[in-house]
Amino acid sequence: MLTQRSTGILLHVTSLPSHGGIGDLGPAAHEFAEFLGAAKQSLWQVLPLAPAGIGNSPYSATSAFAGNALFISLERLAERGLISKAKVAAMHDSVGNVDYPRVTAEKMPLLNEAARNFIRDAAGEDRTRYERFKWDNGWWLEDFALYDVLRRRYKGESWNRWPREFAHREPEALKRLREESAEEIEIVRFLQFVFMEQWRALRAHCKKLGIHIIGDIAIFVSYDSSDVWTHPSLFRLGEDLEPEVVAGVPPDAFSDTGQRWGNPLYRWDVLRERGYDWWIQRVRFALLYCDIIRLDHFRGFHQCWEIPASEPTAVHGRWVDGPQDDLFLAMRESLGDLPFIAEDLGFITPGVHEMRDRLQMPGMRVLQFGFGDPGAHIYLPHRYPENSVVYTGTHDNDTTVGWWEKSDDYVRSHARAYLGEPGDGIAWAMIRAAEDSPARLCVVPLQDVLGLGSEARMNLPSSNSDGNWAWRVDRGALTPQVAEKLALLAESSDRLPVRPSSNGEIAEYFAV
Repeated sequence: MLTQRSTGILLHVTSLPSHGGIGDLGPAAHEFAEFLGAAKQSLWQVLPLAPAGIGNSPYSATSAFAGNALFISLERLAERGLISKAKVAAMHDSVGNVDYPRVTAEKMPLLNEAARNFIRDAAGEDRTRYERFKWDNGWWLEDFALYDVLRRRYKGESWNRWPREFAHREPEALKRLREESAEEIEIVRFLQFVFMEQWRALRAHCKKLGIHIIGDIAIFVSYDSSDVWTHPSLFRLGEDLEPEVVAGVPPDAFSDTGQRWGNPLYRWDVLRERGYDWWIQRVRFALLYCDIIRLDHFRGFHQCWEIPASEPTAVHGRWVDGPQDDLFLAMRESLGDLPFIAEDLGFITPGVHEMRDRLQMPGMRVLQFGFGDPGAHIYLPHRYPENSVVYTGTHDNDTTVGWWEKSDDYVRSHARAYLGEPGDGIAWAMIRAAEDSPARLCVVPLQDVLGLGSEARMNLPSSNSDGNWAWRVDRGALTPQVAEKLALLAESSDRLPVRPSSNGEIAEYFAV
């Protein structure tokens, strides 16, 4: 159960104002950590760090374990002499929205060059650390490296459209691939190594500042991923390796046809027989990256919406049982008590709430949702349980300013009655209400701290907009004045961080 009143900021790595067109794990990330420290924040929430797949979505990743190579800081590689500083300085350096095709085209050749230089020249402790990384992570790294090389060879085609020998992982074909593409495979290994090195350096910096990282695990994985290619027996696939059923959500007030996500569903019976080993590995590995884990679509662990793969929409689906408590009890037996946050938004049945409470997980409350009909008042602060996490909005919502501008008079009048007339804007009125609430954790998107409108929205669900996952914060936006305002609010709402002890450790946020 959560034990410390705390506050923090939601900002994905892509949104940092790093050099080179996309946020990365270099200087801008460390500067943001310093900003959080100055602002007396205890939490930094990020979205999944995995290599993005369809639509550049971090929730449609090509691996449940690998890191996104585009997050690697070229500046840090140049400091280590793996690439020339002049080449890094010459990169396009827009701080506008991420242009993914351009960033990939410009950055990947430089990353590959740095990899070749390391593989050729590394010696001593660097070489030892690299070889240890490969040994420790071989259980997922080797298959991901093969998958990544093949995916590029076949120009991004899903693995089920590769030649049969590769789609079905015929041993002789994979042996030949290892021999013919040895350098490419080694480059993939190196990029995963340096991603982890840079992330661990950033996390250590946060730890010294008393900042915990909230990571994010999507319940489902993408069909076009190394995980499904490597472990087809764990998923509801037919003999032709095509999905039999896929995940989504049923029709609701927001969509007449629901949402057909397309992720294959798990064979929970097979996973249960194996002691949920794949999921236990996944969570154990995630805890190398973060301190607290947000479980996306927690409802799916209780029941999920099963859609026949032949159906073009989510209309003709049905609710089927998930693993429920059984999975979490198995994880707890192997890993101990786990620092989970349950994303329990949307249409949630009493059974989901009961399971969450039995497992003593905090749920989520989104303040933007509270100002409609009386049934929505569970999202207003006076209704929050202590064991919960409050957000003004999430990555799937409009910014608070954008929400306010699009709200009708009914919603605005209720918000004014509850919040008062904000002298410094609706976003800060919402932030204060969230910070002052009983919820033990409070997380605010950086866009709301900066009072930005819909132009800064991170994602519009069920859309293929080029603007999704692309927003970036301007350089110079994180001023001392903003940090001071956040710090005073953290103090007045009893959310000051727990500072590191003399041995550099920070207090645990979760206790039995």
